[in-house]
Amino acid sequence: MSAVEAFNALPADRLAADLRACCAAPAWGAAVAARRPYPDVAAVLSAGDAASAALNWDDVRTAMSAHPRIGERPGGAGAEAAWSRREQEAARTGDEALTTALVRANWAYEERFGHVFLIFATGKGPEEILGEARRRLGNDEQTERAEVAEELRKIARLRLERLLDALG
Repeated sequence: MSAVEAFNALPADRLAADLRACCAAPAWGAAVAARRPYPDVAAVLSAGDAASAALNWDDVRTAMSAHPRIGERPGGAGAEAAWSRREQEAARTGDEALTTALVRANWAYEERFGHVFLIFATGKGPEEILGEARRRLGNDEQTERAEVAEELRKIARLRLERLLDALG
């Protein structure tokens, strides 16, 4: 059975849990689930991207609530926690000054925008993440919301790819 066939055959409760691990916004999971059955991986990923684009700001904030601060080690035993730990590895550093700078940037960001600094950290080093946090502190609210939504889309897409890989 292919990954897409397995995805299409998942019982609704299992699919809902797996999709919540990809993106904690219920609207996102419902939108992806509603389009089953899918003909191929590209169609699943396209549906995930479309679901991300359709999220309103309250949905995005709900999804962000499942993400730890960048640089913090997520707890838990589920797929979402494991994926977060893997994604957060980029922010790990043995450099105390850099770690302190990341913590300070996180707090400044949260004070400015009222939510965690969300970034697609996969493939980025701690210096790049810090630079992005500092750059984004200069954004206005509307610009930052658009950036957050795009970062969330990229995270959800990567996690959806991982889910399909695990089913394949």
